[in-house]
Amino acid sequence: MTGLVVAMDGPSGSGKSSASRGVARTLGLRYLDTGAMYRAITWWMLQRAVDLSDPGAIAARALDATLTIGTDPDAPSFAVDGVDAAVAIRTSEVTAAVSAVSAVPEVRRRLVAEQREIIGEGDIVVEGRDIGTVVAPDAPVKVYLTASADARALRRTAELTGTTVQAQKDAMARRDTLDSTRKADPLAMAADAVELDTTALNLEEVIAEILRLIKEKV
Repeated sequence: MTGLVVAMDGPSGSGKSSASRGVARTLGLRYLDTGAMYRAITWWMLQRAVDLSDPGAIAARALDATLTIGTDPDAPSFAVDGVDAAVAIRTSEVTAAVSAVSAVPEVRRRLVAEQREIIGEGDIVVEGRDIGTVVAPDAPVKVYLTASADARALRRTAELTGTTVQAQKDAMARRDTLDSTRKADPLAMAADAVELDTTALNLEEVIAEILRLIKEKV
């Protein structure tokens, strides 16, 4: 499977992270969570009191942080300016602010370039919101995961700290709207992606279905 790129897109809570890591682990591939890169930039800006209501202020600092990304599916790592941010980027504060940061074109251009550099080495499962449409449009395998609002909220609540199911349901509804309507690289399913509804599936079933799709296409 030298050079294989699996693009996994979908909204928050659809099961992308667990499924992507499981597929990467099973096939011996690397793993990249592009959403975590946007979270890392957001966390860095929050730490420096950047005005996130001002796209110009965000754009002015878009290149300032140094990200160090680990692609081991068993232990993915995220450091910002040498500081481990793997836990900090999953807080509700970052979740509430990340859409504003990720909508800024200067941030997207910077991170898409870094993502493409990592993907360029091949043998990787990449998850995000614009992988199949923007970051890696030539990926041979594209999967778009969906799930009901209730299922997504439950999953995301289990992943984050300091939140509730209803709060996450409301937050994801707002983020879905922001992500799908932003001018720069909106959340969308690639025309040649396979849509997979994970609402009624457990993790093992989702992974098995994705592995089946990979076998069909590679």
